[in-house]
Amino acid sequence: MTAVDYHGQTTLITGASAGLGAEFARQLAARGSDLVLVARRKERLEELATELRGRHQVQVHVLDLDLAEGNPGQTLVTRVERLSLHITSVINNAGFATFGTFHQADPERLRREVAVDVMAVADVSRAFIEQLRTDGRGVLVNVASMAAYQPNPRMALYGATKAFVLSLTEALWEESRGTGLRVLALSPGATRTEFFDVAGTTRAAGGTRLASPVDVVRTALATLDRRNPPPSVIAGRMNRVMAFLARRLATRRQVIRAIGRLTAEGA
Repeated sequence: MTAVDYHGQTTLITGASAGLGAEFARQLAARGSDLVLVARRKERLEELATELRGRHQVQVHVLDLDLAEGNPGQTLVTRVERLSLHITSVINNAGFATFGTFHQADPERLRREVAVDVMAVADVSRAFIEQLRTDGRGVLVNVASMAAYQPNPRMALYGATKAFVLSLTEALWEESRGTGLRVLALSPGATRTEFFDVAGTTRAAGGTRLASPVDVVRTALATLDRRNPPPSVIAGRMNRVMAFLARRLATRRQVIRAIGRLTAEGA
């Protein structure tokens, strides 16, 4: 395998109105990919689309959609077909967290969190993966998290959803070998995005330094460009070291207690 050629491709990106989704759009447009941007905030998508059309002379389509409702995968397939577009790559980036103890969380917010972070990732992946495999030149990137690698007190559900994304995506990597489709689970650590605004606190970062969305997306695309890309990548050298140490040098109990202390009141 050589570096991915995005010229002549059309990449669908969920959660594209801000943060990592918007950065994926910018870097993929710079590499020649046409785009389908998906999020709830249509105005933000239109602003980004205008920017990218002018800067990179690529085609950019905007689809406003709430991924927590209905069957988002089939809805996107239908809307893409109406535009006579052929999707060759997919970035499942949409997601959000709920910070606080599980027993005090709003049940409806938790339902939406599972719908966006789990069901939509599976649904959109399933809706497009057959044509991605047949086309055989694009990528499927599902955004997981450092939270996928251990339980996360005060973000219990979020950590569990990202463990699902990591497991699903790594399995799809194996199933897709030999098709030309490159599958990757991207696990960022704390990143400078709207994530903490939605979560309602910066304590969800556990006091760690925030990474740049530019660097996180560069890591993902550089990993996909490798001759033999791995099933997953952790963005950030320190995050990779911490994940290694947590798995090799600490017990499960110690890791959970440590995360709990980082996210506790007053941390």
